Parts: sequence; C-alpha cells; structure tokens
Amino acid sequence: MAKLQAHAVKTITDIVNRYKDEETPLMMILEAIQREYGYIPLEVQELVSEQLNIPVAEIYGVVTFYSLFSLTPKGKNVIGVCLGTACYVKGSQLVMDKFSELLGIKPGETTADGLFTLDALRCIGACGIAPAISINGKVYPKVEVNKVQSIINEYKEGAAQ
Repeated sequence: MAKLQAHAVKTITDIVNRYKDEETPLMMILEAIQREYGYIPLEVQELVSEQLNIPVAEIYGVVTFYSLFSLTPKGKNVIGVCLGTACYVKGSQLVMDKFSELLGIKPGETTADGLFTLDALRCIGACGIAPAISINGKVYPKVEVNKVQSIINEYKEGAAQ
C-alpha cells in the first residue's frame, strides 16, 4: 500500500467511523471521501478495505462503476457535456469536440494546469434545453459550438481573480 500522509489517514478513518455502523456504509463513505478529496485513489481504497474488512476489488468495482467517483484528481472546473439522445441529436458531440480541441484534452482528462476536466455525461435531465452542459453543477442551456470559447474564458477569468 502506498504511504498516505498521517492527516489523510486520520480524515479517512474519521469518515469510515462516521458511517461504518450503517446498514450499507460503503457508498456513504466513498461519497464523503470523494467530496473531501475530489477523487479516490487506490491507496485510499486499500485503507477503507482494511477498516471495513471489504476486499479492495469490491471497493474498486464500486468506484469504477459509478461516474460520480473518480480514480484521478479532477480539475477545478469540471465540464460535463451531455451526450444523451436529445442533446446528441441537437449537436452535443460537436460541442464536446470543440471543448476538447480548445482545451487540448480528451473526455475523461484534465488540463495540465488543473483548471479543467472534460467529462462525457449520459443524460443530465435537461432534454428540453438541449444541447446542455454542466460546469461545477451549473447547467448551460442550448450550447452552441461558437459559444464554447466564451464559456471557457468565463472560467479562466474567474481563476485569474
């Protein structure tokens, strides 16, 4: 197991202890860890495995199955492009391609400066305003390819302040 810093071990142990007596604690624990750190690397999964006496493979399976969990750090701004049917039909793949081109990353990747992560999403429930994207929980309706650069600039300017 990779060496976690003492304060991280304590924080994770506190999270595990908070939920371990629940009927099904794993999802609550993983969600709290994801919220705290932004991702759940293997060494954290190993620590949770030891503390709950659950195989690492089972924890890894949960982390990789649910899209809300990540094995790698996310950027400060997580751009989710909906590729559900309604959004896709209205051009969301072109929007995704433009974000990818302008940021220099593929879906699932994070920019080198850590400012942006680009994710492909399956239906965000915004079919009436397709194509839609979500950035840090804020939904942008009817996104057109020619608006992608200004959306990126909005977050770059926010980072500069």
